[in-house]
Amino acid sequence: MPQRLVTRFESSGGVESSRYAETMQYFARLAHASPHAKLFTFGLSPQGREIRCLVAASGGELTPEAARASGKAVVLIQNAIHAGEVEGKDASMLLLREILVTRERASLLDNLILLVIPILNVDGHERISAFNRPNQNGPKEMGWRTNALNLNLNRDYLKADAPEMKALLALFSSWLPDFYIDNHCTDGADYQYHVTYDIETRQSIWPGLGAFAARGMMPEVLAAVERDGFLVGPYVEMLDGDLHHGIADMPSYPRLSTGYAATQNRLCLLVEAHALKPYENRVHSTMSMNIAVLQYLSAHHAQLRRLNDEADRETVREHSVQKIPFPVGFTESPAHEPLRFKGYRTTEELSPVTGSSITRYTTDPEETVIPFHRWLQTTREVVVPDAYVIPRELGFITDLLKLHGVSFGHLEESRRCEVERYRFSGTRFASYPYEGRHLAELDIEGYAEVVTIPAGAAIVPTAQRAMRVIVNLLEPAAPDSLARWGFFSAFVERKEYAEPYVMEPIARRMMEEDADLRAEFHRRLADDESFRQNPSERLDFFYRRSVYFDECENVYPVMRLTRL
Repeated sequence: MPQRLVTRFESSGGVESSRYAETMQYFARLAHASPHAKLFTFGLSPQGREIRCLVAASGGELTPEAARASGKAVVLIQNAIHAGEVEGKDASMLLLREILVTRERASLLDNLILLVIPILNVDGHERISAFNRPNQNGPKEMGWRTNALNLNLNRDYLKADAPEMKALLALFSSWLPDFYIDNHCTDGADYQYHVTYDIETRQSIWPGLGAFAARGMMPEVLAAVERDGFLVGPYVEMLDGDLHHGIADMPSYPRLSTGYAATQNRLCLLVEAHALKPYENRVHSTMSMNIAVLQYLSAHHAQLRRLNDEADRETVREHSVQKIPFPVGFTESPAHEPLRFKGYRTTEELSPVTGSSITRYTTDPEETVIPFHRWLQTTREVVVPDAYVIPRELGFITDLLKLHGVSFGHLEESRRCEVERYRFSGTRFASYPYEGRHLAELDIEGYAEVVTIPAGAAIVPTAQRAMRVIVNLLEPAAPDSLARWGFFSAFVERKEYAEPYVMEPIARRMMEEDADLRAEFHRRLADDESFRQNPSERLDFFYRRSVYFDECENVYPVMRLTRL
C-alpha cells in the first residue's frame, strides 16, 4: 500500500482521525487515483470552508443526469453531520480505497453510484479537542456536535437555517439518491452492541419502502454484520431513562435525516456506532454495516429504484388525487413486544454529589427481556389540497421549496376564488430556544373564505413527487412545519391598538345597537370569572368584533386551494 494512501486512523493504530485539510487531501488522492471518481465542492461553511463530496461510478456516470439515465441506484453516504462522530469518515476512506484503488470491492459499483460526503459539519470538525465528548471513548481528539452558528445540523433538514443544510438539500435534490446512509456515533446507556441502527418503516414512509427495509434488507444486513463479529441492535432510546422500562423506536421527524428521507420517498439508514467501544472497533463496525447495506442494494438495485418510483406515484395518487387523509402527527403506541437485550449488569449507588441514585455499569454481560415499543399511533391527519398559495411577500418559503426540489408556478394575473385558511386560536411559545428558535404549540381553526389572490403569488401543486415535503412544511399542525418553528410569529402579534378612552364609548354604542352582541357579552360575564375580573379582556371583546380590528391578526398567510 503506498504510504500516501495510508490513513491517519491506520498509522495511529486506530486511535486518531485526520483533520479537515488532511481528509480533503486524502479524498483528492482517491479521486486522482481512479478514473471512476470525482471530488467536487457543493457548499461553503459559515467560516468559509469547502464542503466536498466524492462521486464514484464505474461507467463514468459522474453527473446527476448521467446517474439518472444509468439504471443504477444512487447511494448517498453522509459523515460527520455531528463532527465529533467521525467513524463514518474513516470507514469511508477505507471503503473507497478498496473500491477505487485496490479494487477488491470494485464490484459494488457495478449497480451502484456512490456519493460520499467526508465531513458535512466542517466547521464543527475543526473545533477540535480531546474533551469535546465526555461520553465517548476516542479518538484522541474530536470535533464538536454543532456548526459554527451552534446549530445542530441533524435537526435542520426541513427548515434549513444553516448554510451547510442549504447546500446539502441542493445536492440531494439534484442527485435525488435512491438510498441514504447517515453515519453517527451514539452515547447514552452502556450495552454489548457495537453498533445500533434506525430506519423509517412506519406511517411517515410509503408502505412498500417500509416493507423493503423491514422484511427484506435489514435481516440480511444484520446477519452479515454479525458474521463480521459485531453485535447489532436497534437504536437505544430509553423510556424514563431506565433500560428496564424498555426502549422506544421514536417517531422520526423530518428535522432528522431518517425522517427527512421519508418525506422524499426515500429510505435512510441511521448507523450509530457505540461511543463507549474503542474507536478502532467503531470504525470497523461502521464499515461493516455500510458494506453490508451496499452489497444488498447492489443485488436489489432494480427493485429499489422501482419501489422509489412507485412511492413517488402512489403518494400523489393516494393523498393528492384520492384525498386519503395524510398523517402528520404521531406518538408511540403503548403496545410493545419483548426484546432480548444484550446489556451489562448494573448496580445503583447513592451519590454524595447529586444526592440521588446513580447507575454503575459493570463489565459483566447480562441479557434481559425488556419492552420494545416499535409501533406508532397517528394522532393527526390532514386532507391534502390540490395546491397551496404562497403570497409574493413570503418569498423565503419559495426559496426553501426550491432547495427541497419542489416545483411551483406564479399567477400572472389576479384570481378571485374560494380558499381554505387557518386561524391561530391559541399559540404558546416554548420558554427556552431549541436550535435557535422558540417552538410553537398551535391551536388552529380552519375556515373558508373568498379572496382575491394577487398576481405574483406562488401556486404549489401537491400532485408532485415531493408532496410529503410540501405538506410537512406548510401544514401548521405538522411537527416540523414552518409555523411550528416560529417562521410566522409576527402574524400572531397585535400591531395596532385602540386606547381605552377611545374604545370604551364605541363598545357602549356597539352593545346598545346589537342585542345579540349584548347577550353574548353578558353570558361571558356570567360564565367566565377571569373574564369578568379583567377590564382589558372585557374591552378587547368589543375591539375584536369592531370594524377597527385587524382581520389579518392570527391568520396563517399560506392558503389552501381545494381545486386548481
